[in-house]
Amino acid sequence: MAVLCDTQIRELVGIEPFEDNVKRPGRVSFGVSSYGYDVRVGTLFKIFTAVSRDGGQGIVDPKHFDDHNFITIDTAETGRDHIIIPPNSFALAETVETFDIPRDVLAICLGKSTYARCGIIVNVTPLEPEWRGKVTMEISNTTPLPAKIYAKEGIAQMIFIKADRVCAMSYADKGGKYQDQKGLVLPMVD
Repeated sequence: MAVLCDTQIRELVGIEPFEDNVKRPGRVSFGVSSYGYDVRVGTLFKIFTAVSRDGGQGIVDPKHFDDHNFITIDTAETGRDHIIIPPNSFALAETVETFDIPRDVLAICLGKSTYARCGIIVNVTPLEPEWRGKVTMEISNTTPLPAKIYAKEGIAQMIFIKADRVCAMSYADKGGKYQDQKGLVLPMVD
């Protein structure tokens, strides 16, 4: 196994739109890096709240997910360049980029240090071989203060690991439930 470098990422991994990593003053960096790709967070966010629509306490249940547990904000519609995640809360968001992972590659997501140093943690499960789509990510605010997240700017880095041989069963082979996501997808159990 080996980690892919910038030229291999460009040649082997499908990323649209693909961006070079250039200085963008005043913005959190994004684009290809030495051994990864810094993804941007999109404009659609689902911010979790502790109160359900009926006024009671909401419960997060991955088997019976209730979309009433969050508010939806699209910064493209509001004209704002950011959202605010309340203290000790989190939001779901999507990447700007769409990925097409090769059969012999696994992608692992890590948060960017700029946000990590502010107490913002990004969680994404690995992108398995032959997974395709926009990535849904969790952005946690671990601080006791409200936190700004900037739309269309860098949020996390994907590291691509190339295997010595192709896998026996890819995400596409098993018909994974999150295959070909077009945007932010909520949890589901088959």
